[in-house]
Amino acid sequence: MKRFTKCFIILHFILSSVFAENIPATQNATKDPTAVERANLLNMAKLSIKGLIESALSFGRTLDSDYPPLQQFFVVMEHCLKHGLKVRKSFLSYNKTIWGPLELVEKLYPEAEEIGASVRDLPGLKTPLGRARAWLRLALMQKKMADYLRCLIIQRDLLSEFYEYHALMMEEEGAVIVGLLVGLNVIDANLCVKGEDLDSQVGVIDFSMYLKNEDDIGNKERNVQIAAILDQKNYVEELNRQLNSTVSSLHSRVDSLEKSNTKLIEELAIAKNNIIKLQEENHQLRSENKLILMKTQQHLEVTKVDVETELQTYKHSRQGLDEMYNEARRQLRDESQLRQDVESELAVQVSMKHEIELAMKLLEKDIHEKQDTLIGLRQQLEEVKAINIEMYQKLQGSEDSLKEKNEIIARLEDKTNKITIAMRQLEQSDNDLLTQTRTIAMSLVKCASSDTQDQYKLVKDISF
Repeated sequence: MKRFTKCFIILHFILSSVFAENIPATQNATKDPTAVERANLLNMAKLSIKGLIESALSFGRTLDSDYPPLQQFFVVMEHCLKHGLKVRKSFLSYNKTIWGPLELVEKLYPEAEEIGASVRDLPGLKTPLGRARAWLRLALMQKKMADYLRCLIIQRDLLSEFYEYHALMMEEEGAVIVGLLVGLNVIDANLCVKGEDLDSQVGVIDFSMYLKNEDDIGNKERNVQIAAILDQKNYVEELNRQLNSTVSSLHSRVDSLEKSNTKLIEELAIAKNNIIKLQEENHQLRSENKLILMKTQQHLEVTKVDVETELQTYKHSRQGLDEMYNEARRQLRDESQLRQDVESELAVQVSMKHEIELAMKLLEKDIHEKQDTLIGLRQQLEEVKAINIEMYQKLQGSEDSLKEKNEIIARLEDKTNKITIAMRQLEQSDNDLLTQTRTIAMSLVKCASSDTQDQYKLVKDISF
């Protein structure tokens, strides 16, 4: 009993210290019960967010679904979103759920379409309240809960369709809670939404988690030190990552600037060369213009001398004065016209020069293209030459083999001729031998007149 009273006194002290931070809200709480409810929910949200951050910093920043401070945070947020919610009538029963305003975030914040689609695709959710709880968990894992709810509380005209005018989300307490939710971005949550029964959970706030005993008060300094060390470590890691990214971006920027600098230097050199050429052309044109002006001035001086001589003759003789005066005016007009023609011709020459330069550029481009084609044709000619050399080598090989075959054929023909000559000689010798044998036989026939019949047949056989 003593311990319970002691915990109650500590809870009263914590709530009184929190209420002291919001003096106008406590002053209005004595007058309006809804203001008291809003103040209580705001203070519970402060305690839950503060306790969640402190416990996460002391035990590690990655949290799962079974972490009690995290579960109590979702319960407190559910109560805050339910405060002042209007009752909507349906065909079967009255409906009072927070899924309606949360679903409205998709229209106000385009990045929230993905989380809404993910919640609707979850197979185990059957009630709007379960979808709203899943939405809160996914928003915390994305570290976008503060951004989503900030877009929601700004549109008060749209929220008035779901909340009463005195609701927490319609008053300043809602903006304060949204500002406190920004601190949860330092926490990494790893929540399994699919395997959790979100439809049948009962959201009850456990005040015992926020009642601190003497042991907790003794370990507070150690938790604060651990949290400070973790904050410093994460700050140093984040600073190191930012510095590395900055250095890499600076290196890439220096490389790009060096490339652009070299390119600009080349362009500047080309521009200087073009300026020098243009200055030379301008100087040449000015010299030509000076020559033309000198010629015209000389011509004008000559004409002036002629005019003076004509005037002197006019003084001596007044006859034909009008004709001479008109002739002088005509010559002067012709000279001025000639000067204008010369100037126009000069302009035409300048334009023709520009056209000639353009034509020269086009000719250079054509020459480069023809040189490329000529190089290609030379390569093809080299290939054809190599093929011809190879064919010539093959032809020489075939001619050598043909010569060898012709020599063999000639030798064979010689042998054949020799054989035919030998055969003819043998035939001739046979014929000579046969004639000799016949002559011998005939002589024997003539000499032996009284031989026997058998000898005569023998001689006849031998002779024939």
